[in-house]
Amino acid sequence: RCRLSCHVKRHYSLLPGKFSYWIHCRINSCVYRIRNIGIMAHIDAGKTTTTERMLYYAGYTRALGDVDDGDTVTDFMAQERERGITIQSAAVSFDWKSHRINLIDTPGHVDFTLEVERALRVLDGAVAVFDASAGVEAQTLTVWRQAEKHHIPCVCFLNKMDKPAANFCIESIRKKLKANPVLLQIPVGSGKNFTGVVDLLTSRKLMWKMKSMRDDGRVFEVKALDRSDDPDLLQVVSDARTALIEQLQEAVRRVTLARKGVPVLCGSSLRNKGVQPLLDAITAYLPAPNERHHDVVRWYKDDLCALAFKVLHDKQRGPLVFLRIYSGTLKPQTALHNINRNSTERMSRLLVPFADQHVEIPSMTAGNIALTVGLKQTVTGDTIVSSKASAAAAAHRAQNDNEAGKRSRECASVILSGVEVPDPVFFCTIEPPSMSKQADLENVLNCLQREDPSLKVRLDPDSGQTILCGMGELHIEIIHDRIRREYGIETHLGPLQVAYRETVLHEASASDTLDRTVGERRHVVTVELAVRPVDITSVGGSCELAFTEELEGQLSAEMKEAVENGVHSSFLQGPLLGYPLQGVSTLIQCVTIEPGTSPAMVSACVSRCMLKALRLAGGQVLEPVMSLEVTVGEDHLSSVLGDLAQRRGTVRDIQSRHDNKVLLATVPLAEMMGYSTVLRTLTSGNATFSLELDTYEAMNPQEQNTLLKRLSGLL
Repeated sequence: RCRLSCHVKRHYSLLPGKFSYWIHCRINSCVYRIRNIGIMAHIDAGKTTTTERMLYYAGYTRALGDVDDGDTVTDFMAQERERGITIQSAAVSFDWKSHRINLIDTPGHVDFTLEVERALRVLDGAVAVFDASAGVEAQTLTVWRQAEKHHIPCVCFLNKMDKPAANFCIESIRKKLKANPVLLQIPVGSGKNFTGVVDLLTSRKLMWKMKSMRDDGRVFEVKALDRSDDPDLLQVVSDARTALIEQLQEAVRRVTLARKGVPVLCGSSLRNKGVQPLLDAITAYLPAPNERHHDVVRWYKDDLCALAFKVLHDKQRGPLVFLRIYSGTLKPQTALHNINRNSTERMSRLLVPFADQHVEIPSMTAGNIALTVGLKQTVTGDTIVSSKASAAAAAHRAQNDNEAGKRSRECASVILSGVEVPDPVFFCTIEPPSMSKQADLENVLNCLQREDPSLKVRLDPDSGQTILCGMGELHIEIIHDRIRREYGIETHLGPLQVAYRETVLHEASASDTLDRTVGERRHVVTVELAVRPVDITSVGGSCELAFTEELEGQLSAEMKEAVENGVHSSFLQGPLLGYPLQGVSTLIQCVTIEPGTSPAMVSACVSRCMLKALRLAGGQVLEPVMSLEVTVGEDHLSSVLGDLAQRRGTVRDIQSRHDNKVLLATVPLAEMMGYSTVLRTLTSGNATFSLELDTYEAMNPQEQNTLLKRLSGLL
């Protein structure tokens, strides 16, 4: 407790209240001097260590924190410090050479991929950190795809160049990420002899001459290359510079912003080498907020338009909502309109986020990331504007633009696209220590769901038990630990279960009629529909719904919505075990509705008809299949392969990485329970692995029958 209090004082002694006005001036400076960036990478590549060095060299901390010591700025949760991993993204703001950098440090573990997703959604650029001894790893591919989805320009930083097995993994970036690396630096020395880098644009050598392990790396020597340098180094520099000769700094920036290339730098964050040039590259090559164009934002002009991308709960202040401001100015003590919720609420305070410490300011302009107090209904993905009138004016401008562009058939939306939340793959029951704590537990779970949209909580209609659904074993373990530590409730978790999916085997048609009198009102509706299987090979093999051309013109908008609600509710619960459906196409062939029939009755009839059709089509259970990557020494490879064979695993490839072997395989998620403990035992702790959801596959009849017998009682 004493060490923790010293840590907070040490790191934040430069941010007292008397500097809030200065911070306000810096934050609301010219938009072209702002950089909103994220740090993304595979787990243990050095993201948090790199962030820690950035804060130190920028003058915002007075001592270098260490992940192993649990005293870094952005890993402030107790679980993060104990495990030495990043669990939730943390935002910090600092200055570097007249630029304002708003940085978000993101997790590297696959269980917390939503944290990366919602952070990248609001950022303008990213730094991809690589372990130079490992190259492009499994989660690196995932976060790179997330950045590509949001069209985010990136800078690559090859970290850990001081490791004995470090190499310049340019080919790995080119082949695995399908990117075009633009080499800006080459290392001087390797392994323990790594002493600096050569800047190819300026032909200057940056050397960190460490006199002891306590040297903080703040001072480094910059000098031009000359003929007295190592001939081999001069030749490597000459060859690399030839490839870069036609690309000056502005050219590199244009290539980066267009995502036609990625600048590549190198260093060793732990040894305090190469971080300052990385900060220079961030300001030089990554975009300012006004260089990122969002169609929706231009319709608001100078009015406020912001996106809520993260929610935290504070025991004293209530929900804290992170907003990315795209246009206009945000001020405290003002009413804000939430377009998604169609509600207006008052924001009481406006803060600058700095990990778990915040500074209150009087206003914040476009291009920045704000932390607000008082927005009690807002959740992740909501669009926040100044008023209903502002939203209506933006919608009017959007409609005029559509008509001017001869696209009047398109519905112009003035809502910013939200965050895609992946479906959970694990679930278990959760129970309070006593019935008197049930209400408290429900309140806690509501708060945690608002913070973490990838966490799902539902009530089992048969048993009445509360079901906790998450992205992995670690995810649910962290949630359980937070409930105990932060809220003081000693909950009990049931056995961990895999979240399967269901599909149909054949095409089938069904019809149903509902004739019911409620009070003096008679409801009569007849529905005919057909279901058939569609492709389920992709993770996102969603269900489809279509109407016949004749019905499209006959049904009113209200009744069409009622039919859609009935079908979509059926998609959530399959006929075999009640798991959600995947890869099912539904065609509505006929809907006959007597006058006076309510939309609720139409939905009920459609749901009943869907259940008939699904049972006639025959059910099939789908299980999640994971992409597994294991890095292990050659002497333990056979043991790992034998264990995988017992887990129904399929080996795709075995690659060499220095003295280790990298095993790539696919394996059903149900077989991976407790795998980390088993792998640690098999290899004496000398192996690492990563898992990523690959696809859903149909189970063979024998496995499905076994599963049905085992789970029918549980569900």
